[in-house]
Amino acid sequence: MTLRLILTRHAKSAWDDPRMDDHHRPLNDRGRASADAIGKWLASRNEAPDSALVSSAARTRETWARIAAQLPAPPEATFRDDLYLADASQMLAVLRKATGATVMMVTHNPGTASLARALAIAPPEDARFWQYPTAATTVFEFDLGTWADIAHTTGRITAFVVPRDLLAGR
Repeated sequence: MTLRLILTRHAKSAWDDPRMDDHHRPLNDRGRASADAIGKWLASRNEAPDSALVSSAARTRETWARIAAQLPAPPEATFRDDLYLADASQMLAVLRKATGATVMMVTHNPGTASLARALAIAPPEDARFWQYPTAATTVFEFDLGTWADIAHTTGRITAFVVPRDLLAGR
């Protein structure tokens, strides 16, 4: 069986209010446009997830909501406190308990970038993969029977995109 992971870093968030707790920061205008663009890109590729695991932070929830609004039949997301600022090993532990053939994770750096690098059999040629900018998205495929079997260097990257490329030709 082929499992698919859509790994997305949250879109650009607002820093307007220095008194605001990090967990509650929303997206800024650029972030909202980026999340919409990622959702449209996924829909155009028929890459809709059947499960979504999303950090409980406001910026990840809003990123997911804007992506989901562009998909034909988005799943209900599971918002998880343990994905808030999680490192790659924490994210991998959550993913190993996932259900569905196509899972989307919306999380934070540096954990998202670390997980992407760890899972990839071979990285894409795009140098931005190593920094994993806001709303960067990688689509992985795994020839595995269950998510419990996922391990380092088992994922084939079928796509990597950053919103800047999608928004350049608007």
